[in-house]
Amino acid sequence: MEEMTIYQPVIRSETIMHDIHGLQYAVHTWGNPKHKPLFLLHGWADTGRSFQFIAELMANEWYLIAPDWRGFGDSEWNKQGYWFPDYLADLDALLDYYSPDRAAILLGHSMGGNIACLYAGSRPERVSHLVSMDVFGLPEIKPGEAPVRYGLWLDQVRDAPSFSEYADLGQLVLHIEKLAPGIRKDRAGFIAETWSRYAAETGSFRIKADPGHKRVNPILYRREEARACWCKITARTMLVFGEDSRFCKSYFEEGYQSECHECFSDLTEIIIESAGHMVHLQQPEKLVSLVQPFFRQ
Repeated sequence: MEEMTIYQPVIRSETIMHDIHGLQYAVHTWGNPKHKPLFLLHGWADTGRSFQFIAELMANEWYLIAPDWRGFGDSEWNKQGYWFPDYLADLDALLDYYSPDRAAILLGHSMGGNIACLYAGSRPERVSHLVSMDVFGLPEIKPGEAPVRYGLWLDQVRDAPSFSEYADLGQLVLHIEKLAPGIRKDRAGFIAETWSRYAAETGSFRIKADPGHKRVNPILYRREEARACWCKITARTMLVFGEDSRFCKSYFEEGYQSECHECFSDLTEIIIESAGHMVHLQQPEKLVSLVQPFFRQ
């Protein structure tokens, strides 16, 4: 097997632990705390440290704050399960701590983007700028699907799902390269390290995420409720898409673009070439060149 190389950060993150709603939360930061705060919100099964490559490009101007959501990365697992509104409450607490006296700047990827958009509509006065990367809500779930979803959820409560394990970090690197085609090899090695921990009992590497996240959500997603929140957003908003992402194609071809323009009062759209869903891993330099001027406005 080809020898694995690991990216060596130019600026290393500092990890701070917070007690948020009874759980120990890991919050990764870069830059000078005296600078204006910028919150980086990761997606499902990711961690805050995945923003390393964009954070070190922005740390001379911003204080970058990237939490590990509950049950992901180095944050504590919640034995009672995971409910989406809890993420909004966790973000609210983080903003109270790191940005108590000014409206916040939020950049969220995938699940983190959905959290940021719902929060910005629920607390419009608390957000000045919003970037959502490769996400614009979820597809509507029809009420008739409820019995099947409840049944599946019950099955998964009884027989818990699990995340894949990897014999070595090289296998995880290959998985990351499939998720983020074109990512530099050394950066994929860094992400593999941040995503996993070694399990001595099995001699394998496990994703740092609670398998409880893999249970289907029995609460149906109601897109109209999300739209109602989006329509209350007053922040300047940018949607960023990877050109090769399936979300980019559906946004422009399935009517979601007009829907979003009806909701977001100040909306900019950006498409980044040679990138898919994992924009921040595939094209961090290009991403920073586009969002940084937006945040300065």
